[in-house]
Amino acid sequence: MTASKHGVIGLTKSAAVAYAPAGLRINAVCPAFIDSPMLERLFRQHPEHKDALVVRHPIGRLGTAAEVAAAVGWLCSDAAAFITGQALAIDGGYLAL
Repeated sequence: MTASKHGVIGLTKSAAVAYAPAGLRINAVCPAFIDSPMLERLFRQHPEHKDALVVRHPIGRLGTAAEVAAAVGWLCSDAAAFITGQALAIDGGYLAL
């Protein structure tokens, strides 16, 4: 799984360089664990997993779909007009550990 994630980031950087002259911005969004129906099903079967996942996020909670959507909206806006080739971690500090 780690190799595939690095592949996506590499592809993002490569495509960003290739398409920047055409005015296209290409970025990757890398969320950590997001509170979702899929995770809720897991937590119903294994309630102990929720606390184990939450504690791995320094912010003290799981992310929400709305937070990911807000970051994507910002990347698509003029406010992020000079950003391309980046992997944006939306992870509540997960990767900082």
